[in-house]
Amino acid sequence: MKKILLLSDTHSHIDDTILKYVAQADEVWHAGDIGDLNVTDTIKKLKPLRCVYGNIDDAKARLEFPLHNRFLCEDVSVWITHIGGYPGKYNPNIKEEMALNPPKLFICGHSHILKVIYDKKNNLLHMNPGAAGKSGFHQMRTMLRFVIEGDKIKDLEIIEIGKK
Repeated sequence: MKKILLLSDTHSHIDDTILKYVAQADEVWHAGDIGDLNVTDTIKKLKPLRCVYGNIDDAKARLEFPLHNRFLCEDVSVWITHIGGYPGKYNPNIKEEMALNPPKLFICGHSHILKVIYDKKNNLLHMNPGAAGKSGFHQMRTMLRFVIEGDKIKDLEIIEIGKK
């Protein structure tokens, strides 16, 4: 069993509230637009981190983190990318791979809009945790946390960090 904290779009922002939830997780997953690598360096000092770079991230972030991160967590296949789209409207750059080899859990960021959708066509769960940072149009800073146990994704919680 693994407790996962999922965040995205920090845009260089990290604070004690985010770190409180980091401390409660077994692993932290970041879906891109990190900003200053102090964000990921701080998280990595506390917990294992899986991360991708986003469209605002610089060359240093792109050297350290991939555009796509595919892995197995327990018995759940996971795919994290920053600009992924949504069920029925996936990014054209991933459509073919999604059709040929869909994960059980697909995660993206970018939109700053928290969404969790079951994709019936691809038989997967789609998650976007919204934005944990303060830059952007979103009103509420958000993250997700959940548990992966074997092949099950369960105990999903929305974390509202607060208004910008």
